[in-house]
Amino acid sequence: MTINFNELTPGETERLAILSEECGEVIQAIGKILRHGYESTHPRGGPTNRKSLENEIAHVKFIITQMQSMCDVNIYNIENEVIRKKEKIKKYLHHQ
Repeated sequence: MTINFNELTPGETERLAILSEECGEVIQAIGKILRHGYESTHPRGGPTNRKSLENEIAHVKFIITQMQSMCDVNIYNIENEVIRKKEKIKKYLHHQ
């Protein structure tokens, strides 16, 4: 197995590339919602912006699951951070 200069295996590199791509697609879906709204669609048809966002979030969840199964990330650490973030963000929310 070839190890890169950053000590990542080809599998780790591929999973990170997929995660990066999917996160970018989530950001793109959010931008479309902010510009055009949840229920807008492409002028030539297709899913609503809401559905596109849901699809892209699902893709992120999928690759996170893959990364967990390959021990790239630890789900318990992620869940603990979710709990910590939930408490920390409260003081910054204005409309929740």
